[in-house]
Amino acid sequence: MADPILHIKDSYYFEVPKFLWPSHYDGLTGEKPFPDFWVRLDLQYLEWEAQQVHEALRGELNGAIPEWNGLRTEYGHWLHEGHNAGKPFAEFVRDQDWFQKFAAESDAHAKLENIQQTVRGQLSEYRTKAEPWSDEKVDGYNKVLSGHILVPQPFGGELKNLYEPASGFCLSKFMIVEVVVALLLGWFFIGLAQRIRDGKTPKGGFWNFLEAILVFMRDDVARPAIGGHDADKFVPVLWTIFLFILGCNLMGMIPWVGTPTGAFGTTIALAAVTLLTGIVSGSKKFGVVGYWANQVPHMDLPAVMKIILVPVIWLLEVVGMFVRHGVLAVRLLANMVAGHLVLLSIMMLAFSISGAASSAWWITAPVVVVGSTLFSCLELFVAFLQAYIFTFLSALFIGAAVHHH
Repeated sequence: MADPILHIKDSYYFEVPKFLWPSHYDGLTGEKPFPDFWVRLDLQYLEWEAQQVHEALRGELNGAIPEWNGLRTEYGHWLHEGHNAGKPFAEFVRDQDWFQKFAAESDAHAKLENIQQTVRGQLSEYRTKAEPWSDEKVDGYNKVLSGHILVPQPFGGELKNLYEPASGFCLSKFMIVEVVVALLLGWFFIGLAQRIRDGKTPKGGFWNFLEAILVFMRDDVARPAIGGHDADKFVPVLWTIFLFILGCNLMGMIPWVGTPTGAFGTTIALAAVTLLTGIVSGSKKFGVVGYWANQVPHMDLPAVMKIILVPVIWLLEVVGMFVRHGVLAVRLLANMVAGHLVLLSIMMLAFSISGAASSAWWITAPVVVVGSTLFSCLELFVAFLQAYIFTFLSALFIGAAVHHH
């Protein structure tokens, strides 16, 4: 979990300074035991689970499995290799040559999965029967979890760790931020609509600013890109896309919140909205067959050449349509992630100099402060710019979908 990229990825907690949210878990049992997913990452639990799986699997395979003592040592070494930390015994077994040879002639994979799930469901039994964790372990885990505000999981989802779901529907940090942005947008739109409902001019700097943005998006983005006849019915979609992306981008400027558009799931979903808007609108205008046939531009070609070229051109255009929307998602993601990486790199200068106990801190500190400030201002500009670019390209793609090529 030391990868700095994880600080801009989606997660299942909000991170704040440790003194603002100290962790006070009791251990395996007590008034406030450690969360289930955290217990399952503990080496003591992993060894207990592995032994239970081994015994059950040995019975299922009629003893065709190495002895526990040997596998226990191998599994311990495997857990410390690469990205294997916290992985269950079943994943270790699947990588073994002896198991793959045996599984090729039986349903061992299904048996192993069933055994693993059964044992993982016995966590409450482990909590009550296992040897209590030492005070040193509890204090160490509390130190690690301090500053981590775990997101509640009201829908029954289970976590694998702080960054990955194990099963069910899990609420992540970015999901909550996106809901907050959506609620704010609803409040903005409804408030502006109420102010101009009777044809009155909205008063106040904020409402004038919001109206100016909306008018700009309609007159200088939607209408030129889509065309005056069809543009206005797509304006609400483009307004929503622009303000939602802008809101998500600006959330990244708030300490300890994070940028949802720094996650590929968010940007690909936004690109999918643009793609589906174009497909549905084009299909309504030209018919389903007409829309897909419209992907090939009109060309005056002999019949023989049409038979050869038109299918190839149609395939290239259709593939290109999906690629364009994929690039639309990647462009937004890359720009938002790049800014955070630059800021993180600059701030790490201060920690590296401090860790080296160097006397050059008085030079590095001003550089870090000034550099972070300047790049934060640049990030603020990029937040608006990328929302505009995404919306403008969305308007172009929608315009191409509802017009003849």
